[in-house]
Amino acid sequence: MFDQTIINKFQSIKTPFYYYDVNVLKQTLDAVKKESDKYNFIVHYALKANANNELLNIIKSYHIGADCVSGNEVKKAVECQFDSQHIVFAGVGKSDEEINYALDQNIFCFNCESLQEIEIINELATAKNKTASIALRINPNVNANTHKYITTGLEENKFGINLWELETVVNKIATCANIKLIGLHFHIGSQITDLSAFKSLCLKVNEIQSWFVSHKIHIENINVGGGLGVDYHNPDENLIADFAAYFKLFNDFLELRPKQKVHFELGRAIIAQCGTLISKVLYIKNGVNTNFAILDAGMTELMRPALYQAYHKIENISASDSKKQTTNNLKYDVVGPICESSDCFGKAVNLPETKRGDLIALRTAGAYGEVMSSAYNLRDRVKAVYSDKI
Repeated sequence: MFDQTIINKFQSIKTPFYYYDVNVLKQTLDAVKKESDKYNFIVHYALKANANNELLNIIKSYHIGADCVSGNEVKKAVECQFDSQHIVFAGVGKSDEEINYALDQNIFCFNCESLQEIEIINELATAKNKTASIALRINPNVNANTHKYITTGLEENKFGINLWELETVVNKIATCANIKLIGLHFHIGSQITDLSAFKSLCLKVNEIQSWFVSHKIHIENINVGGGLGVDYHNPDENLIADFAAYFKLFNDFLELRPKQKVHFELGRAIIAQCGTLISKVLYIKNGVNTNFAILDAGMTELMRPALYQAYHKIENISASDSKKQTTNNLKYDVVGPICESSDCFGKAVNLPETKRGDLIALRTAGAYGEVMSSAYNLRDRVKAVYSDKI
């Protein structure tokens, strides 16, 4: 991933920083477009994964839409000149101010998650003499077989409208003069690597579609969300997710009605592998059962390990090739400088002998890395470096 020329350039850049390989992002987007276009599928990029302006401008250039979960994400999409008619707005807690802004932008669709939300959007749209297009986010009660914090499609989760509420919701929409029902929306979770979960989703969508057909309700758009996972353990071997198998599965198992369009909301699978957090070793500390490699990056720069116990491949990119190839590695707890015991990137990590000043790469950090960074401990905000500008 990192040749010596790039590593030498890193030496002159103040750490920590996010390094984005633009070529990897473009290769990924090429694969997304190639495979989704086979079936005329429509892809929206989930801004919550990474809202870096430089990257958004590249993504937008591929004529991909925007999936937003806050008013500010809608604003960012508009500022980056995503087509408003390709912006969808989801989220369980949209404020009146956020809804009003989205109405003013004439976005494509609100993904609605409760009866009361539909009522409020109708009120606000009426005040503006506008019609709001909505999709019902339905909770399909499908297990995504992923981490409990990023599962969203079970009845116990806060997301979506439950199946037993459909009759009430549909009857209410019929009384809302400024609401137009144009779609159904589903999202069962994130970092899903078992494609059988998506097959289960397709079968459930088919059942739900039948319910709407039986009630003589025509649905124009089916939005199946995102959630496709990436390989955190072997980023070089599996740099690009298997979009061919992913999109083919939906084509094979979704039973569409005439002229229905299928939408996807991919985030991590598009952006994760192009990003790496580069940090420097501040100190090596000998412990009782392990050594500690204390970095200048911490949970303030990459929250996922502390929040989800998430794995990121950790590499000492300063080590010589001979050291990297040796089997006599040492075990290190790789930790950050934040005053929290949870500020740990990995325990008992096998690394070549590591010393103060070595550069450490935390791989597959393009998704939910920079965007979740914070100023806790009054830390400086992490900066970004791009492969085409270094």
